[in-house]
Amino acid sequence: MTETPPQHVVLFDGDCPLCRKSVSWLKRLDWRHALAFVNFRNDGDPIVQQAPTTKERLAEEMHVWPARRNRLYHGFGAFRFMAWRLPLLWPLAPFLYLPGVPWLGQKIYLGIARNRFHLVPCQDGVCTIQQKRP
Repeated sequence: MTETPPQHVVLFDGDCPLCRKSVSWLKRLDWRHALAFVNFRNDGDPIVQQAPTTKERLAEEMHVWPARRNRLYHGFGAFRFMAWRLPLLWPLAPFLYLPGVPWLGQKIYLGIARNRFHLVPCQDGVCTIQQKRP
């Protein structure tokens, strides 16, 4: 019997509707089952407890912890890492390294991440997650 190789862990905000929708799309693209999706708000999950960063950082951006657990990618870097593991995104992946693209990609990613509270669907004027003010 062969052992299943460890998956790359995607740490996301499970309380955020926009994040959950993004994860839903990523799961559809993950035909090879290379990614495992973990809600960082689940304090009891051993992966969350072992992640080499803070809850505050996890709340700011999606993170990917590769199977080797040798580093942690965040934001646009996490997206770029995932693009190489999702077959439909392979044609796009090389372009994510062009000069200026990582800088612009991170700016766009952070803009969406920081404003996701305004982008999520609200019911009766109340969003499902509370925005923290610095």
